[in-house]
Amino acid sequence: MRQSYTERSVRLLGPKGWTAMLAFLALMLIIVPAMHLLAPPDSALHVSNYAVTLTGKIMCYAMVAVAMDLIWGYAGILSLGHGLFFALGGYAFGMYLMRQIGLEGNYHSALPDFMVFLDWKALPWYWQGTDNVVWAIVLTVGVPTVVAGVFGYFAFQSRIKGVYFSIITQALTYAAMLLFFRNETGFGGNNGFTDFKRILGYSITAPETRVVLLGLTALALAGTLLLGRWLVTSRYGRVLAATRDAESRVMFIGYNPLWYKLFIWTLSAALCGVAGALYVPQVGIINPGEMSAASSIEIAIWVAVGGRGTLIGAVIGAVVVNLAKSWFTVSFPQYWLFFLGFLFILVTLFLPQGIVGLYQKLTQRRTPDAPNAPAPTEATPSTPLTQEHAA
Repeated sequence: MRQSYTERSVRLLGPKGWTAMLAFLALMLIIVPAMHLLAPPDSALHVSNYAVTLTGKIMCYAMVAVAMDLIWGYAGILSLGHGLFFALGGYAFGMYLMRQIGLEGNYHSALPDFMVFLDWKALPWYWQGTDNVVWAIVLTVGVPTVVAGVFGYFAFQSRIKGVYFSIITQALTYAAMLLFFRNETGFGGNNGFTDFKRILGYSITAPETRVVLLGLTALALAGTLLLGRWLVTSRYGRVLAATRDAESRVMFIGYNPLWYKLFIWTLSAALCGVAGALYVPQVGIINPGEMSAASSIEIAIWVAVGGRGTLIGAVIGAVVVNLAKSWFTVSFPQYWLFFLGFLFILVTLFLPQGIVGLYQKLTQRRTPDAPNAPAPTEATPSTPLTQEHAA
């Protein structure tokens, strides 16, 4: 019997999932903005500028983690270059923010300050139209998508996979970082873009602007989770999981894995671009450091810590690791990288399915005799080829 749209929507996340989603949106769209704007600064209920910015930044990272989980957990493609797509989206929207500075820069010129300093006389051709927010949004999504699409097509067409694909993505990211470090490329060199003033005519540091950006980021994260969940529980998701587990068998029964992998790869890059565009106005800076190899490896660690092939695990991993990073880099800055390496080793050895996998094991131990207990709702890397990925 064909399910109605409402039934399909309910089954997409389940009652508990929808309850958690609505609670999250209520927190980010109503409660936190009210506590930031209405509570006095000396009140225990006040949410500070730092807390709002940190929350928005971590949600952007969570979007990137979900994008990584879509290709690693469900397609078996480990990318060590997703920091590139995140940074490209950030630079694309950063160009718009730099144009919005106008004559308020240090040199009181219509050109960005770094161009005046380098004695540029006019904007390069690829900066044309970036003062229009619609074109900036098009670039935010389009540039990462095109770069990923071109690279992915030739890589997947050549059937490059496994560690070789990971190495190539890291090399691509490193090459882009070196390119953006050069002053003559017109992207601010090693300083990147900063000192933003306005967005859509509003002060970028105003409390009202901060909570609007926070709300948009929350909606984008929720939309990313819903889109990812819809994809992996659809027929497309089952074919994608089958491609991950036994690509040669999928080809034998008549599917072409190229287009399945290319679609999820380019979609993942586009989601990273959107996350980068939301990240820049909240944090206030974008530079080539976001393209470093360490940044891309961190993204993979977020997914591994939370549990790949679960979507929500990617969010949990991004939140846990980045909260730990915020604390460690303030309290013990010299030990952060050691802690990150130790965490990755610990998860690899003792929690191969991450925090979500550990939770599922503990839950199953509490109800060992429940014959009708539902199967896990998410695909895991060890899921058999024949398992249905239905909610």
